[in-house]
Amino acid sequence: MTDSAKNRLRYGLLGAGSRSQMYLDAIAGPHRDVAQLIAWADTNPGRLDFSEHWEGRDLGEPARFEPADLETAIAAFRLDRVIITTPDFTHADYIVRALDAGVDVIVEKPLTISQEGVRSIGDAVERTGRNVVVTFNYRYSPRNWALKRLIAEKELGEVTSVHFEWLLDTAHGADYFRRWHREKANSGGLLIHKASHHFDLVNWWLDDVPTKVYASGGLRFYGAENARARGLPARPARGTTDLPSRDAFSLDLRTDPVFKGLYYEQEHHDGYLRDRDVFDEGITIEDNMSLVVDYQGGASMAYTLSAHGPWEGYTVTVNGTAGRAELTVVERGAVTLDDAGYVVVDPSARPDVVAEDGARGVSEKLLLQKHFASAVEIPIPEGVGAHGGADDDLLREVFRGPQDDDLGRASGWPDGVRAVTVGLAGNASIDTGNAIRIEELEIGHAAELSGLPSRTLSGR
Repeated sequence: MTDSAKNRLRYGLLGAGSRSQMYLDAIAGPHRDVAQLIAWADTNPGRLDFSEHWEGRDLGEPARFEPADLETAIAAFRLDRVIITTPDFTHADYIVRALDAGVDVIVEKPLTISQEGVRSIGDAVERTGRNVVVTFNYRYSPRNWALKRLIAEKELGEVTSVHFEWLLDTAHGADYFRRWHREKANSGGLLIHKASHHFDLVNWWLDDVPTKVYASGGLRFYGAENARARGLPARPARGTTDLPSRDAFSLDLRTDPVFKGLYYEQEHHDGYLRDRDVFDEGITIEDNMSLVVDYQGGASMAYTLSAHGPWEGYTVTVNGTAGRAELTVVERGAVTLDDAGYVVVDPSARPDVVAEDGARGVSEKLLLQKHFASAVEIPIPEGVGAHGGADDDLLREVFRGPQDDDLGRASGWPDGVRAVTVGLAGNASIDTGNAIRIEELEIGHAAELSGLPSRTLSGR
């Protein structure tokens, strides 16, 4: 064994779906000098076959194991860390098992989808002393840390309120209603799966913790009932079809090489359909949600998420005792169709590009306006790579350790807990119609370990 191989950490990976690909690219590419994939598992062996050699990727020859044999694999292959990119409802079990088997964990958001999951992870971390990294990549996007810097440097004074609106378009947003995320038992709904990103940003921007959540929401656009109410005609059960009844909401997996290789060509292994109709029966998650969140430091947030916009992006306004900051981001200016009726998106559009039909191009702008003064545009450093230039910096820290960073972008499991509890409380609020205090959530000692209010700390 070479000295370089001895110095590389030995990784295992659970889940070889689309989200795992950036970690595999990192291990096979820019971070191969510090990381090596020793073993991996997926419930579908075809996804491992496809991922191993996608576009000439060289991962060496990682061993394969069954997910049920995780502990045995960790010992047999002498793993140092395990990356978990499996469906959300499996996270807690795999995290706890990996920690108890003696390795650190890197997990995609959300940390988990249930109060029981939060409890079990918190207990395992305390029991083992091992580390869990939740990869909140949006912290690393230059536009988001530019806003963080304004707040941290007290340019706004003390923050009093935040308004945060996130709009998912009819390409990205619709996709959550085609796949396993559509069932709340699998994903916790968009307040857990998607919005934990957003709640983490606010927790991080404010350097604060949530204390109370009131939420309202429902399935108002997708699903069979809404289709009937709008008089939509009969539709194919899946998007990968040559039937003339397919439309812009039908995803044909054959038109994308990754979707085709990871999912369509692997259906014979497990029967999983990645392209189900967004207007059929059985969808149990919401597509429109609104929340009011109170924070320990005294600020409050009004948050909305819609999953059927004509464009995609977000707006954030932060009000403070000295002024106001406004961040506006258009991640994709329009979803259009080609001559064959297939969706066309252009995630690489430059900020100064505007389509010929007048549709908005990709743009981002951060404004600071202090009291009794004109607004000033704050320069945003150019980001390179996916998620607004976030992924490369995130992966650098994941594989090489935290860099010098006065903004504290690296996130651990307490950040994952603080983010997911807003979604858990939001779901409970939607179910009951009541405001939910974070201390009412049954997450055990994890609350205190994460700096959250708890019955123990409040003396109840």
